[in-house]
Amino acid sequence: MTVTIYHNPRCSKSRAALELLQEQGEEIDIVEYLNTPFTAVELKALLEKLDLNPRDIMRTGEGIYKGLGLHDPHLTDATLIGFMVENPILIERPIVVKGAKAAVGRPTENILKIL
Repeated sequence: MTVTIYHNPRCSKSRAALELLQEQGEEIDIVEYLNTPFTAVELKALLEKLDLNPRDIMRTGEGIYKGLGLHDPHLTDATLIGFMVENPILIERPIVVKGAKAAVGRPTENILKIL
């Protein structure tokens, strides 16, 4: 079964996750999500696999997070997903999917739980 990694090659954690998958002998589909952004439907499905809500995978340290006022607790999940689709830099990386399971690779060892 192919493993998909939502990858940013400029991120050291993402590169480490890719290396781990290669070491495990996994067949890998690499999606550079900054170049191939998620749709809202895809991101919602990914969140379901992760069993997380949008805030759980948002990069709150990004300037755009503060600039857009995304810290507002009244924003709905649908609104947050919309901002994440429009600004994929807000999405934590890497995210790895294998079948019905997914994991955020921070720390990298989280990925081993789904392999």
